[in-house]
Amino acid sequence: MRTVLARKMGGCRILGRVSGSWRRRPEIHAARKAAGFGSEARHQLHPRGSSKRSRPLENQRFPGLLQPENLSREQLIDALRACVLDQRGPLVTLNKPQGLPVTGKPGELTLLSVLPELSQSLGLGERELQVVRASGKETSGLVLLSSCPETASRLQKFFTYSQRAQRPIATYWAVTDGIPAPSEGKIQAALKLEHIEGVDLVVPVKSPSRKDILEGVKRTLSYYRVVATGSGCALVQLQPLTAFPSQLQVHMVLQLCPVLGDHKYSARVSTVLGQRFLLPAESTKPQRQVLDEALIRRLHLTPSQAAQLPLHLHLHCLHLPGARPRDTPSELLAPLPPYFSRTLQYLGLHQQ
Repeated sequence: MRTVLARKMGGCRILGRVSGSWRRRPEIHAARKAAGFGSEARHQLHPRGSSKRSRPLENQRFPGLLQPENLSREQLIDALRACVLDQRGPLVTLNKPQGLPVTGKPGELTLLSVLPELSQSLGLGERELQVVRASGKETSGLVLLSSCPETASRLQKFFTYSQRAQRPIATYWAVTDGIPAPSEGKIQAALKLEHIEGVDLVVPVKSPSRKDILEGVKRTLSYYRVVATGSGCALVQLQPLTAFPSQLQVHMVLQLCPVLGDHKYSARVSTVLGQRFLLPAESTKPQRQVLDEALIRRLHLTPSQAAQLPLHLHLHCLHLPGARPRDTPSELLAPLPPYFSRTLQYLGLHQQ
C-alpha cells in the first residue's frame, strides 16, 4: 500500500492511497520491471464485497475488456465500483477498462451518464463526482474524479500549468507493431481534426501557417522511450506534452509503429519489400489493423480475433501537485489490464 496524498487541497482534506491485491507472473516480470510495473492487479469483474462475477463483463479472449453495449446501467455502475483503485476524501481514482467512453450522445451509456448513481453507490450522497482527468474510450487506465469543486479546479490548474511548462504529468504504456528508431526521443507534429466521409479523423499538417493555427491546427509534442522489445514489437513509454484527440496513436503512426489494436489510424502505414512508409492521411480510410501472420500466431489469435484486438494504450501514471508549490508531485498508478499483460507474455518482451 502506497501513500500518494496527505494534504489539504482547495479547502478539502485529501489523504490518498493507491492500494490493491496483486500477483506476479514470472514470464513477464522482466518486461514489466523494466517498464516500472511492480505488480499486476487481479482481474476483478465484480463490485467490492461481492463474490459473484458479472457474466456480461467477461471476455475470454481479451480478459479485462469492457463491452458497454452489453451492459445495463446497473451492471456498468457495478463494473465501475470494481474498478475503484482508491477513494479518499473528495478524490476517487478508477482504473478504467478499455471500451468505456467518458462522454457521448444523449442517451448513450458513458462514464458521465452514470456519475450521479456512482456517487450515490460510493456513499457520497449529494456530493456528485466530476471528471478531473480521464483516458479516452479506446484507452484503458487512470480516471481521476472529485466530489469537491475547489479540489477539481486546483488540479485542473496544475495540469494546465504543467502542460504550458512542458512538464509531463501523464505516462502511458503502449505496445507497438514495429520498434521505434531511435529508441527514445520526441515527436512533434501539427494536427487537425477533419470530418472525412462521416468519420472524425486526426490529420497531420505540414508547415502550418498562422491561418491554420487560428482555424484549429495544433502543434503537438510527445516524448517516447522504448522500454522492451520482442517479436518485432515494442513496449513504449509515452508522455504527451500537449492534449489533442488521438495524439499518441497518430504520433506512433508517424513513427511507422502503430499501436497494437489501432483500427483507426494504422492503415496509414504501408509496407513494400519490407520497408514501411506513410500513405496520405486524407485519402486513407480507417480499417481493421493488418498484422503479420507470424505475429497473429504469436498472440495466439485467429485472423478474425486479431481484427477485434483492443487498443494497447494504457494511462499508467498521473502526477498530482504537492501540498506546497515546491513539494515533489505525488503519483497515482493504475496496473495493466489482463489482456495487455498477456500480450507482453506472448510477445516475449524483455528488458533491453
